[in-house]
Amino acid sequence: MISQILMIVTLISIWFSLAMSILILTGATHFWLKNSRTKTVIKKLSRYPKVTIVVPAHNEEVVIAQTVTAILNMNYPQSKIELLLFADNCDDNTYGVMQTIRQFTQYQERNIKVIRRKGSGGKAGVLNDALAMAQGEYIAVYDADAMPEKNALYFLIAKTLKDPEHYVAAFGRNKTRNATQNFLTRCINQEIVVTQRIQHIGLWHLFKIGRIPGTNFIIKTDFVKKIGGWRNGALTEDTDISFKIMQSGKLIALAYNSEAFQQEPESLKTYYMQRKRWAKGNYEVVIANFKHLFDRSNWRVKFETFYYVATFLWFNCAIILSDIIFSANLGTLLLGIFIPKLTLPFMFSASNIYITQLLFFNWSLMILLYLLQISMALVTQFGQATSGQIWLGLASYFSYSQLFIIVSISAVYSVIIDKFLRRDGNVWVKTKRFND
Repeated sequence: MISQILMIVTLISIWFSLAMSILILTGATHFWLKNSRTKTVIKKLSRYPKVTIVVPAHNEEVVIAQTVTAILNMNYPQSKIELLLFADNCDDNTYGVMQTIRQFTQYQERNIKVIRRKGSGGKAGVLNDALAMAQGEYIAVYDADAMPEKNALYFLIAKTLKDPEHYVAAFGRNKTRNATQNFLTRCINQEIVVTQRIQHIGLWHLFKIGRIPGTNFIIKTDFVKKIGGWRNGALTEDTDISFKIMQSGKLIALAYNSEAFQQEPESLKTYYMQRKRWAKGNYEVVIANFKHLFDRSNWRVKFETFYYVATFLWFNCAIILSDIIFSANLGTLLLGIFIPKLTLPFMFSASNIYITQLLFFNWSLMILLYLLQISMALVTQFGQATSGQIWLGLASYFSYSQLFIIVSISAVYSVIIDKFLRRDGNVWVKTKRFND
């Protein structure tokens, strides 16, 4: 009886997951069919609001020079940019590199401040310190490894100016600058392309729901002050503040032409520590916002809360159960070659294997949808839609994508232990950078 209930729950969960994925994919496809032939033209804006650009950097001497140089060379009036460079609790020469760049002849007239910070709160703490200092109408944030494309800030500002009353923030997309380094970075590249070219596009196009990423976004300075800034110590300060914005009834607009190039982990250990931090942060946000499913919050907050609960809890559990059921039945079938009297552990009756066939069919649909999402996302990027990417996607489904299950289980366990032992779980583990 228990095995039958588990199978029914798993099947319904997988069908619902597939339906949601198809809905988002359909929305993204409709968006790209409408906009893929639209020519991007850089026009003079009606006005150029002053922007305070913040770069939080913790031991980033390897990459900070490239990022700061790219920011200072962006296509935006120099007199309208205030650049705040934070060397946050650094043990290396990040502060020295920042000072060196500031003293370059071509940048001596620029409004650049270099701050050696010794405070707490992690990245959110840096952003709150910057908020107190910011002179700009908007705050823009770029991580130390995120090199913005020349027009990245222009596109962000242009988007908010289309509806300044409702668009209090805007975000662009981030591309993997070390995508060809190894198998792991190639898989991460596919994941990021699907997330940003399918999920973000689909959610914005269908529901006008946006999500502030960790980098390459702007937000109105006065609005951030009004909602109390960033939550100090938050592991995913971006997700946390996204919910605050949605709760206010304002929108986070998608500027899909705004691009930045960031480094991704090149080793499994670095990947695991980064994604575990992200997963823990997202679980904390889910727990904090779960109540909004049942209160009078606006529908976008409810939808986003449900989306996060489904993605990080419900569907993860369904995938784990599906893997267990499929593996148990497949293993029994193989053993049945040598031991004929074995019966499948997960069936509705001892005389049929229809449930196994149905689960296999669902499993096949999941793979096909996974590959379809990758193909659709890569088609929107020049030069990436190749047959090699399809084979990579197939390989990553059985390897890389399964890592997320391990990371999720570890993150859930860590969150539970943190709560039980009342320990500080907001420990920031530095993501290793590489010369490129």
